[in-house]
Amino acid sequence: MKENKLELFSPECITQEEVVKAQLEWGEGIVKIGKAFLDDGDYVKAAKEHIQNLYGYDLSQVLFKPTLASTHQFRETFDAALSYFVGGNETYPEDKGFAIAPYTKVRWENSGIINYTCTMAIAMGNYYFTKTDGEEVKVEYTFGYVKDIKGKLRIVVHKSALPFSPE
Repeated sequence: MKENKLELFSPECITQEEVVKAQLEWGEGIVKIGKAFLDDGDYVKAAKEHIQNLYGYDLSQVLFKPTLASTHQFRETFDAALSYFVGGNETYPEDKGFAIAPYTKVRWENSGIINYTCTMAIAMGNYYFTKTDGEEVKVEYTFGYVKDIKGKLRIVVHKSALPFSPE
């Protein structure tokens, strides 16, 4: 890793269009992991590529609080994120593999996207995961993005939760 962390980030401002594109890419990645699982393909490889391509674990600390994590709520390492997406890591026995549920579609509804600092953008809203039976699952999210030196948006904050239920 480079000694000067600033060399890892682009000085270019992040646009709302780039955030929407990154969201679509994230959703497509979740669907791809699940499809690989259903097709008896290498879904672990697909998940590793998804994390390497879209998360900034190689750039900085990543604050990741996945929806279905309660015992190990925060996933601060690449391996912890991988476990959440595909399961199979005995350190995280609660992980059943979120991305291998699987889902056929991810739809985003942004409540808002802010990028006042120019080099970091935050999006918040709901995303909807379509199961193979057509049922849609609503999840609330907050994602924070930075732009790496190659101009690619990378997730450094990921918080998601099921909507509050007063029951």
